[in-house]
Amino acid sequence: MTAPENLRSSSRNEKVGEVVSNKMAKTIVVEVMLRSAHKLYRRGITRHHRFYAHDEQGTARPGDVVRIEETRPLSKLKRWRLIEVVRQASATPTAQEVAAAVGQGELDRDTKKKEVASS
Repeated sequence: MTAPENLRSSSRNEKVGEVVSNKMAKTIVVEVMLRSAHKLYRRGITRHHRFYAHDEQGTARPGDVVRIEETRPLSKLKRWRLIEVVRQASATPTAQEVAAAVGQGELDRDTKKKEVASS
């Protein structure tokens, strides 16, 4: 009898990082901050490493914090896959949302170039 999916212990490596890019088809680039101690001085060292991860549904966006898991080689650089989006990035409002909130006339007045009076 096998354990349920959420109770299985996995020996696969997992990392949590921030999505840097999602411009490729079904691929995201995740930057993970790796903290370690200096061998001689024992001071904290912060390093960043970028991993290419498979995102089947295309759910991750730049700025999201995601959990990735090690998997078999999927391409030349992809050896990780997206498990979950831990925290979504705050989305910037679109032009339509700004126009709806402020009013289209107000937006046009503020963004229109000032005309130079001809002499």
